Amino acid sequence: MDLLSLIGVVLGFGAILGGIMLHGNSPMALFGPAAMVIVFVGTTAAILVQTPMTTFKHFLKIARWIFKPPTQNPKALIERIVEWSNSARKQGLLALENSAEAESDPFIKKGLQLLVDGAEPDVIRGTLDVDLANREHFDLAGAKVFEGLGIYAPTLGIIGAVMGLMEVMANLADPSKLGSGIAAAFVATIYGIATANLFMLPMASKLKSVIADQTRVREMVIEGLVSISQGENPRNIEAKLQGYLH
Repeated sequence: MDLLSLIGVVLGFGAILGGIMLHGNSPMALFGPAAMVIVFVGTTAAILVQTPMTTFKHFLKIARWIFKPPTQNPKALIERIVEWSNSARKQGLLALENSAEAESDPFIKKGLQLLVDGAEPDVIRGTLDVDLANREHFDLAGAKVFEGLGIYAPTLGIIGAVMGLMEVMANLADPSKLGSGIAAAFVATIYGIATANLFMLPMASKLKSVIADQTRVREMVIEGLVSISQGENPRNIEAKLQGYLH
């Protein structure tokens, strides 16, 4: 569990609720059904128009990474790569066949299978680089859904405010309705701007950070497997891969 993300979300809500209470208003002042429909339903509609179905499904799948990123242990992975290197050095590349079959990570499994099949180092690097680039592109497309939500929400908030002010202008003859009408109009603006800047855009950045960490680990795997195929000394491979931990 990523405690910083959880604390950030709680503090974000606390900042809005605490701010309005410190101004002497009730938290219920932020409740506006019309504003909710305009901002939240409207923003969702905009992102659905923008996003292909496969990307949206992937976005729903990886959204949990904000609070629970994929478990990664680069140090343990380096140890495994060194073990594979020792096995290949002593018994040949075919000794890695059992490791390839038992591997649960599809990316590492593909790399090990290429090693077992006797692929040249350039072929291994090229094949895995293509896989890595496609994975990163697809993951980033999912993260950009949060960015889209952060872009559209403030605009829909302004639309909600304008629609609220239109209602206020229609009731200028009744001064008793002006104050509450104007306040309700600006609730939509709060929804849009707060949602974007406290949640959607920061969440997009967090997802991009998680994806970058995954990419760095996969780059380390590529370097390790290519080094094994080139017959490098296991100690040299370990020293090289340690650089990815900084």
